[in-house]
Amino acid sequence: MHGNSTLGWTYSEYARLPADRRYEVAKGEVIGTPSQSPYHQLVLGAVLGALYDYAERLGETFLGPIDVLFGEGDYLVPDLVWIRRERIGILSDRGIEGAPDLIVEVTSPATADRDRGIKRERYANYGVPHYWIIDPRQRCVEVYRMFEDPTAPRIIARESFMWTPVLGGPTLEVDVPELFSGLDELLAADE
Repeated sequence: MHGNSTLGWTYSEYARLPADRRYEVAKGEVIGTPSQSPYHQLVLGAVLGALYDYAERLGETFLGPIDVLFGEGDYLVPDLVWIRRERIGILSDRGIEGAPDLIVEVTSPATADRDRGIKRERYANYGVPHYWIIDPRQRCVEVYRMFEDPTAPRIIARESFMWTPVLGGPTLEVDVPELFSGLDELLAADE
């Protein structure tokens, strides 16, 4: 199972990878990631809680692992995705086939370069408009508004930031310290 040299990995090859870890394919190259830590899961739960009531009125939220199939040789597995209700047709039996409206990654030392590098580049390439990298160690959220300009610099939010997923729709204010509230002991154990 090596993949086609011109396209990289096909979806059928990717789907047959063992389930012992999380695999992704970016630009035709396979990337393996170990299971997520309990701290990672708690931070992700806090993000889901911050989004849930607001975002569920406008679309659907999915916690990873869930396959996002952008194109042949690009199958990524974000931590959280959100899709506007009017775009829900990109869901299939295989996963999400197209660009979600928001992708969230909770980064760690093992995934930081990938989250800020190849994954951000692939998300921008396929038209993901909003990308957040939650960095628990730095206590911040890196906000990429790629719908404005895929090469625009990130906004580093340490207190709060605003998210308006639907043009002209309501705006959500995300309280960044609240995402990490009460998790210091677990973070120390995760290092």
